[in-house]
Amino acid sequence: MSRRETWTTEEFGTSHTGAVAVVLADGTVPAPVYFDSASGGGGEAVSQWHLYDGRRPRVPRAAALRAVCSCGWSGPDHLLDWEAIGEQDFVDGGDEQADACERDWDGHTVQVEETTVPLPETVTTLLERLEEEIGRLTKTSPVAAVRAARRLERVGYWVARGTASDLDTAQAAVHLGLNEDAARKLMARFGGWSPYR
Repeated sequence: MSRRETWTTEEFGTSHTGAVAVVLADGTVPAPVYFDSASGGGGEAVSQWHLYDGRRPRVPRAAALRAVCSCGWSGPDHLLDWEAIGEQDFVDGGDEQADACERDWDGHTVQVEETTVPLPETVTTLLERLEEEIGRLTKTSPVAAVRAARRLERVGYWVARGTASDLDTAQAAVHLGLNEDAARKLMARFGGWSPYR
């Protein structure tokens, strides 16, 4: 696993982790860049897009950037104009394309949200109001805000317990916009059972 900048949303978490991927001129995605530590005792693999400027030994030059998501989705290629980039640091010269990738991924998460099970408008309104009230309560009495959150957690417990025998993890994952592992862990957390049962 290599280190790189990623994006997530509160609702979908690691089920939809976005990042900027590098595409080479031949259409392939390069291997992570490996940096030896100064002491020679190991190193780190890094996939930050701005490292692929072709200016370091054994580091190829990116031809394009594209958004990718941990769910397997990928966005369109955003071609890099190296003549325009010139001697600029790639983090500045490729910033416009990297920003376009983040917007593509934002659009992807909007599409994911549109496929989730809709909440009734009355529930959505109540939840928004409750979030606001708990936010205000956090400023005046943080412990009371935690108590309120705990009460909501208990509601989740009884909902999960009540649907445990009817719930198909694969279907729940689709309706929640999560991968199956995350859906199973969410239901297990709410229901107070092992996710490995």
